[in-house]
Amino acid sequence: MGWYIAVLKKYAVFNGRARRKEYWYFILCNFLLSFAIGFVDTLTGNFNSETGMGLFSMFYAVLMLIPSIAVGVRRLHDTGRSGWWMFLALIPILGSLVLIYFFTIDSETGDNQYGQNPKEPPPGGLIV
Repeated sequence: MGWYIAVLKKYAVFNGRARRKEYWYFILCNFLLSFAIGFVDTLTGNFNSETGMGLFSMFYAVLMLIPSIAVGVRRLHDTGRSGWWMFLALIPILGSLVLIYFFTIDSETGDNQYGQNPKEPPPGGLIV
């Protein structure tokens, strides 16, 4: 849950880098919360079978749109790619598969044009 909160603290931060751990824990927590909110929608009668969402689910999805894109962009930066690669998500199936591959590969070692490697200690050796 700490990684989920960390992403929310960087709500609209599109610069820098995000580790695989940060990205995937956010995705996991987001999925679990979406499932729980969908269950609440069903219990309260807010679920709409035409849209596949309820009132609370829709509100949560809109609220999480920007942080989800931001952490995806930072994850791409960590692999040495531009955030513009996120537009691959607009290509059905193939685009999503390519993005999943990019999100699962390891970080670029050392610093890159998007910042310092989040896995490595900061200069001076102190981890704060």
